Amino acid sequence: MKSKQGTQWRKYIKNLKGDYTMNFDSGDSRFYKYDENENLICEIIYSAADSSKISIDRTYVNDDYRGQGIAAQLVDRVVEMAREENKKIIPRCPFAEGMFERNGSLYADVMC
Repeated sequence: MKSKQGTQWRKYIKNLKGDYTMNFDSGDSRFYKYDENENLICEIIYSAADSSKISIDRTYVNDDYRGQGIAAQLVDRVVEMAREENKKIIPRCPFAEGMFERNGSLYADVMC
C-alpha cells in the first residue's frame, strides 16, 4: 500500500515528462531529491574523470517514482552543468549511456 506522502509526491512530479522540471539538491558530486520523510527519491552520481571530463557513474530512481522521466532529468542536469563548465561527459552508467546513444544529437556538444 502506498503512503499518503508518496501519493503527494507523485502528484508533485506528475508532469515531469511535460514542461515541469524538478529542482534537485546538489552536493558531494551528485544531484538528488529526498521526500518529506527523508527517503531518497532519486540521485545521479558523477565524478571528475579529468580536468575537462565528467563521468556519470550512477543513476538511481526509487521504484515508486520510476517511469516519470526523473532519471532523464537527472542526466540533463549533469549535461547542463557540463555545458556551463565547458566539459565533456563519459556516460558510464547504463541509463546515461542509453540516453546518449538514443539522443546523440541533443548531447553531441558534451559527448566524448
